[in-house]
Amino acid sequence: MNYFSFYKDGKALYCLIFTGMLLTFSSSFAYNSKRHLNTFYQQNQVEGTVTDHTSPLPGVTITIKGKSNLSAITDYNGHYFINAAASDSLVISFIGFKTKILPVDGNSKIDITLDYDTTTLKEVKINAGYYYVKDKERTGSITRITSRDIKRQPVTNVLATMQGRMPGVNIVQNTGMPGSGFTVEIRGINSLRSDGNSPLYIIDGVPYSSQGIGSSYTSANMPQQNSPLNSINPLDIASIEVLKDADATAIYGSRGANGVVLITTKKSKAGKTSFTADYSNGIGRVTRYKDVLDTPRYLAMRKEAFANDGVTQYPSNAYDINGTWDQNRNTNWQRELIGGTADYTNLTSTLSGGSAQTQFRLSGNYSKETTVFPGSFDYIRAGGRANINHESEDKRFKVNFSAVYTAQVSSMPLVDFTQTALQLSPNAPALYDQSGNLNWENNTFQNPLAILNGKTKGNTYDLFANVSLSYELGAGFTASGNFGYTDLDQKQINLQPSTIYNPSYGLGTESSLAISNVLNRNSWIVEPKLSWVKNIGNMTIDALAGTTFQQQKGDQLITQSRGFSSNSLVSNPASSSTTTILNSDETIYKYQAFFARINLNLAGRYILNFTGRRDGSSRFGPGRQFADFGAVGAAWIFSESKWLNENISFLSFGKIRMSYGTTGNDQIGDYQFMDTYNTSGTKYQGISGMQPSRLFNADFGWETNKKAEFAIETGFIKDRILAGFAWFQNRSSNQLVGIPLPGTTGFSSIQANLDATVQNTGIEITLKTQNIINNNFSWSTNFNLTSIKNELLSFPGLDVSTYKNRYVIGQPLNLVKAYHYTGIDPATGTYQFEDVNGDGVFTANEDKKTVKNLNPKYYGGLQNHLRFHKLELDFLFQFVKQENYDENYGQPMPGTMNNQSTSIASHWQSEDKDQGTYQGYSVSNSSKLQAYLRYTQSDASISDASYIRLKNISLTYELPKTWTKKITCRLSLQGQNVLTFTKYKGIDPEFRSTGYLPPLKIYTSSIQLTF
Repeated sequence: MNYFSFYKDGKALYCLIFTGMLLTFSSSFAYNSKRHLNTFYQQNQVEGTVTDHTSPLPGVTITIKGKSNLSAITDYNGHYFINAAASDSLVISFIGFKTKILPVDGNSKIDITLDYDTTTLKEVKINAGYYYVKDKERTGSITRITSRDIKRQPVTNVLATMQGRMPGVNIVQNTGMPGSGFTVEIRGINSLRSDGNSPLYIIDGVPYSSQGIGSSYTSANMPQQNSPLNSINPLDIASIEVLKDADATAIYGSRGANGVVLITTKKSKAGKTSFTADYSNGIGRVTRYKDVLDTPRYLAMRKEAFANDGVTQYPSNAYDINGTWDQNRNTNWQRELIGGTADYTNLTSTLSGGSAQTQFRLSGNYSKETTVFPGSFDYIRAGGRANINHESEDKRFKVNFSAVYTAQVSSMPLVDFTQTALQLSPNAPALYDQSGNLNWENNTFQNPLAILNGKTKGNTYDLFANVSLSYELGAGFTASGNFGYTDLDQKQINLQPSTIYNPSYGLGTESSLAISNVLNRNSWIVEPKLSWVKNIGNMTIDALAGTTFQQQKGDQLITQSRGFSSNSLVSNPASSSTTTILNSDETIYKYQAFFARINLNLAGRYILNFTGRRDGSSRFGPGRQFADFGAVGAAWIFSESKWLNENISFLSFGKIRMSYGTTGNDQIGDYQFMDTYNTSGTKYQGISGMQPSRLFNADFGWETNKKAEFAIETGFIKDRILAGFAWFQNRSSNQLVGIPLPGTTGFSSIQANLDATVQNTGIEITLKTQNIINNNFSWSTNFNLTSIKNELLSFPGLDVSTYKNRYVIGQPLNLVKAYHYTGIDPATGTYQFEDVNGDGVFTANEDKKTVKNLNPKYYGGLQNHLRFHKLELDFLFQFVKQENYDENYGQPMPGTMNNQSTSIASHWQSEDKDQGTYQGYSVSNSSKLQAYLRYTQSDASISDASYIRLKNISLTYELPKTWTKKITCRLSLQGQNVLTFTKYKGIDPEFRSTGYLPPLKIYTSSIQLTF
């Protein structure tokens, strides 16, 4: 195992941080000394704070009118100092705001409020990865949110901040458990492989692996593995940009097929040293409960089921109805098992400042989440971040260093109680007896809380560091380089002592079990670049060329230990009697690329952007390791036309853009093309042998994604109204899948490229309006809508492949092939289905022909932001139109010893009565059981799961400075997943994973102090 050592490997990191801090404080001291010296010679010093009516504005430029050599920049708190004569005037300017000129008039303190200028918002520069581009002049599809949106949400994972706010980006949280993962789809599903659709994550220019961390053996509660992005504190993020089309993503080549998520963290700024503390505390509850039967109705169901089966003497194991259990007891198990209150605590502190040449920003964060389950379980994250910027006096040399170190400690129960809470009989015994011990009710009750004697423990340590250097060579040339390093260490252990079992089983510590997962993943990247900007007449040429060298190493060891002398030793695998290695992997991934970009801008009206990249990946065989990708984007800013300006005054901005290009995909795992061997579990003379696990395929190559887009962007009434429409089409071919082989080969399939094509066609609509803007009140609205059609265009040999029951030509990938439900047989009260081939026998291959699309038909969000003086209200409604598995899916047959939804009351009772919507109750009737199993696999178990959700609401108030003096104090109330409007009868319409806890409803209050 390779671990990062702070004693050995960390010395360089400590030296860099320490040296940077010395530079920072020495520069700050020089800066302050100079300021005090100037004050000594010129006493007319002016100071104050610049805000946008509610929040301080850092980075605002303040100059003396007519004296451009005298200037100042506001610090993190929006505070400034500048020397000025009584007759001077201050010129205050900041991108996105109207420039303001104020006379000094002998005042020593001038507080300034800037107004938004919608006509200059298009001048804001957007992060496009290897370069920045003005929003007005971009030719690619890039959507963006900033810290203003992020800080209003009480979430701990950065991906949660993006839900409902970005067109073309569909994000679903996999479970409501702390530290859980997310499913992210950017403009649909491109790959037949479920693990081949993740986007590329770039943090401050450094790729961050999207692979889940943990193991299915030890991440017992997660439908998918933990999210690696948990280590990033959302309050440290300045902006998130998502690159979607070919023009924006082709510069990332093979890594951009599924889109690129660029995360930019907050940087230090010049100004007076300031300290900010942000503390929030809140609670979380399940969003709603499912309506299930109470005891009287449940017992009536059970009695009717036995009567239908002709049983008059209840079996001895029917404890709920034969009198063993109290038939007057009625427990709402959802409230008992998932109805608790989760606690949320988050503390973030920041120290920042510096001189004009050197700035620093140091931050630390601590967060703790608990669960809604019984027992004490928590997820704790603590970390620190350092950022140092330096710029030479001639502004030609720049360096930026940042490092983040995060520790995560997770302690979760072995199981998710959600499914048990929905199905446990309402008259089941109490969980504890009168002595406070677990109640087994004379061995008639399998107490669900026994599992709490076991737990999972996980410790994750994550280091992320990068250095960016640039130097202006002259003649428009700039040389730069980005150097990054990441290291992730994780140890998880799944503890299952013998006390998790019913004592009547007689199991001792010899059956105690511990499963351990040890994971290490580290990577480095080096990216030197050369850029050139040249103005020739009214044309600007912006060129960029660079290369990438990247390597990632990973190793994982999963072991199972069984048999301990005492349960107190179960957490120490060395104390076990036997240890088995379940998995041992060591991988290395190498990647190299060359990329280039040329941008031609003619008179700020006609723009062409050419991008190319040649990628090399170690994941492909000889002769297939390199591939070329490229794109062209074009934009016409027709609002710059003189004729339009003279005749259509209400049109303030108009742009038509289009792009076409190719990207690739190498998300296939390592060594997939090679013939590999695994250790055999069978031993010969005490020695383990080897067995082949994969066949060699020299032709194993790249998946290719061809992307096309056409879009129009417009602004009206001085950009008070901004509207956008985009049409896109992505075609992914050369799919990497397992191709079936004859059984005589010894393998069921071989990994190879299949001539299958997947297409995503869709539209995106955005609308941003500044409804009201004045000094006292403002109101703005953002709306986005996305509709995507996912389709399998071709799949040669599908009918004879192992995928024939999974996919259909002309249908989406995320489909379900189901039986077609036709109703209830009025004579027998049994579910009926269409016998497609008419042979009288129901088989999945021949009769599951009804196709149900589980992709969203459309989705989007509606956000409103209102400000009244120092009070701000922001709320976001997320909406999704979709179908999904309903409350019947995964539910045992009505009549068995399991609680049911209240909707089963409408059921068949006899031929001469109302037939109802559910078949007659039964406990063990084989024909009804078979019919019910088909019912759960039919189109009757898939229904409308559309919803509108108040995803986020935030109310913030900044206390007047007359109260707080030099301290800025902001108070906030925030809510997440607050209200849901839906006809869906299950526990949560958003949720895709049945049987797991859905995302929680969260309320928090917070206070932010800035000194």
